Amino acid sequence: MKSIHHLIDGVAAPSTSGNTTPVFNPATGKQSAELDLASIEEVDAAVASAQAAFEDWSVTSIARRTKLMFNFRNLIAENAEEIAALLTAEHGKVLSDSAGEIARGIENIEYACSIAEDLRGAYNESASSGVDVYTVRKPLGVVAGITPFNFPMMVPLWMIPNAIAAGNTFVLKPSERDPSAPLRMAEFFQEAGFPPGVLNVVQGDKVAVDRLLEHPDVKAASFVGSTPIAKYVQERATAHSKRVQALGGAKNHMVVLPDADIGLAADSAVSAAYGSAGERCMAISVVAAVGDVAEPLIEAIKERMAKLTIGDGTDPTSEMGPLITRESRDRVAGYLASSVDQGATVVVDGRDQQFEGDGYFIGVSLIDNVTTDMDCYRDEIFGPVLCVVRCDSYQDGVDLIKNNQWGNGAAIFTQNGGAARKFQDDADAGMVGINVPVPVPVGYHSFGGWKDSLFGDTTMYGPEGVRFYTKAKVVTSRWPDPATSQVDLGFPTNN
Repeated sequence: MKSIHHLIDGVAAPSTSGNTTPVFNPATGKQSAELDLASIEEVDAAVASAQAAFEDWSVTSIARRTKLMFNFRNLIAENAEEIAALLTAEHGKVLSDSAGEIARGIENIEYACSIAEDLRGAYNESASSGVDVYTVRKPLGVVAGITPFNFPMMVPLWMIPNAIAAGNTFVLKPSERDPSAPLRMAEFFQEAGFPPGVLNVVQGDKVAVDRLLEHPDVKAASFVGSTPIAKYVQERATAHSKRVQALGGAKNHMVVLPDADIGLAADSAVSAAYGSAGERCMAISVVAAVGDVAEPLIEAIKERMAKLTIGDGTDPTSEMGPLITRESRDRVAGYLASSVDQGATVVVDGRDQQFEGDGYFIGVSLIDNVTTDMDCYRDEIFGPVLCVVRCDSYQDGVDLIKNNQWGNGAAIFTQNGGAARKFQDDADAGMVGINVPVPVPVGYHSFGGWKDSLFGDTTMYGPEGVRFYTKAKVVTSRWPDPATSQVDLGFPTNN
């Protein structure tokens, strides 16, 4: 049985805790590996390695950091197929989706390669008589990332490149469900030439998470996951005087107006709802169908659903793979059952599709006549289920978004420029798409929602990510003639 260890101070570090957990292949339901779980002492060792490395790394030239980051970028690109295979084997997503995840992660490495632009600071000569003032951005120290199962490669790359390019050192705690890809990424990081200790990986559970959040040498924590855990991370990290950015759950709405192109809207809804088995925080889980668009839109979505191929992610014909665990699959099935009990219409029931073997498969589902008091609407299902809420007006669709507890993403489909322009202002969400169902920003913007989708100081990656991982220092300097120096107890003023 394959054993998956930590990476501490640049080398593989088998655990001494004696605690392990199984890793499964979701397509077969069979155990594929045994994962070490870190003790408090092992987390401390990783933090100590990062702390020791910070002293030299923080004063390493930006040119040197950039060169190493380019090396890392190239190694990830050159080995993308290997990493994609690891992703698919442990997460279950199809290989093309794994390749797309890696490509989006590379965007963030490339942004970090240009970090000198964000670290330039600002300078004012002669802000006062003979006084110059300038601002520089300095690294924080040791920072930590706690990342989810749904994007085990991309989300760490939302954090690590910017943090390390800015001069910090990093401790990563990846998901225990699919840890192989992020660990392989960290091995390529060492191969790129980064000094030992700049990036450490500890495998673990709540013990490791809590220790990172309370460790006095960890200056900031980044998290992506469910809303309850995001709240917990924020509260525990801030209680220990750390910066925190914690991204939580979502219930993303796609408002479809009567003038929308039905084919485009249906293609987009199916792609955004069922890609990666709906295990995306930016998946469209609610279509707000306005007026008489509902009937033709539902019919068009049904037609496309019937053509989807669901199977093992390694099969090139598969368009959707299994869910991450048996419990996730059963949870989705439970929402379908409760939808019927609560009065919704299950137009396509994923429970009806049969699959061979013991994998965690379920078919795609479409639920009509959903109301806001139903469980399938109120909760984040995180599976291949699309709900349709019928709305009488544009304003009804906007109000759905406004009144929802989450504010990650929202989209509108229309051919009316005025309506689209109004929606980008009206939509109560941090990321808005216009005829784009999954408006995930490119690497040189930043990612993050509003309301219960984001807790903490800033959004992630891009310019906001750099600001999160740095602190400003303002220097005021004067070089006067010593002969003119005198005591002055008055309050300093600018002259």
